[in-house]
Amino acid sequence: MSSGSDTRPTREAIIDLEALRHNVRRLREITGVSELIVVVKADAYGHGAAAIARAAVEAGADRLGVADIREGVALRAAGVTAPVLAWLHGPDADFGAALDAGIELGLSSVGQLDRVIEAARNRGSGVPVVQFKLETGLSRNGAAEADWPELFQAAAAAESAGLVRVDGLFSHVSNTSSADDAAAAVRFERGVDLATAAGLTPRSLHLAASAAALGEPTLRYDAVRLGIAAYGLSPFEPTEDAARSAAAFDLRPVMTLRASVAAVRRVEPGTGVSYDYSYRADSSTTLALVPLGYADGVPRSASNAGPVVINGRRYRVSGRIAMDQFVVDVGDDPVEVGDDAVLFGDPATGAPRVEEWAEAAGTINYELVTRIGPRVVRTPRERS
Repeated sequence: MSSGSDTRPTREAIIDLEALRHNVRRLREITGVSELIVVVKADAYGHGAAAIARAAVEAGADRLGVADIREGVALRAAGVTAPVLAWLHGPDADFGAALDAGIELGLSSVGQLDRVIEAARNRGSGVPVVQFKLETGLSRNGAAEADWPELFQAAAAAESAGLVRVDGLFSHVSNTSSADDAAAAVRFERGVDLATAAGLTPRSLHLAASAAALGEPTLRYDAVRLGIAAYGLSPFEPTEDAARSAAAFDLRPVMTLRASVAAVRRVEPGTGVSYDYSYRADSSTTLALVPLGYADGVPRSASNAGPVVINGRRYRVSGRIAMDQFVVDVGDDPVEVGDDAVLFGDPATGAPRVEEWAEAAGTINYELVTRIGPRVVRTPRERS
């Protein structure tokens, strides 16, 4: 039924903070690590970084992870004081701003290390804390193995001179197979041995993100980085293995995506719906207009397929998803302007799973939540 509120957002992502806290506590139990890093990059995977960061820390997260320095600075501006690690830096990255904000830096080269030390000297901001990211098989960000000796020697000399403190080493795995991930771990441990031989004593070692943290216990070391799992979604989706589902790990989806039905119309048989008439009514029926579209992150590729629940009944998108809206054929069911249309959320409430939308769009759950656009109001909510 209609929410009955004139002030409720037309487009809304309801963020269940108690579910987030539950997930963080549950992941601590599962992994048993001494340091839990909750990743809040990309606006906390679309969930709203500031509110998620606070709730994660309240639930026991030891550190927050971001990709970009600006993301870390924004957390500080929002009043988040917990340790923050930022690890992906372009050529013009503002390391000075990071040091001013007390953000720890994940570095991938001697050049970046030199720039951090120079920024600290220029500011008189004390000894910067850094970690080194090692490339161990993903062929992405991180110091190449051939560069490790030079990097570790330079870091050890700088640490001895009181110019920097090396707090950790980390990397990532591909999740391709257990064998591939084990090979990455061998490379990582080779890097740890080289760093130790150079005189470094990193406190924190972390290789596993959500998939490896849940699926490969030997890769947990003393810290793990939890992204998608903290948001109550399985990193193994799509999967037919129920033991690898979010429910199997007792994780609860944090985001519910909904909108208020904006218009309802009765149409005759043969009526075309939306662009290209890829859907036509096969009988007299009622069409409900939902004001969400691909500008809001609802994938056009899920046209004629994405599930929607209105008044407790399940339907699917009828016709093309447009920039701002899509249509649902509700048949003869009673639907009114203002009724809730729920695209995905916690299946325990009857909402579709986000993975159903991912399957309809040919993508993964990560992308669906992260791509939700800025017109969609994030509403942090405690469970009643």
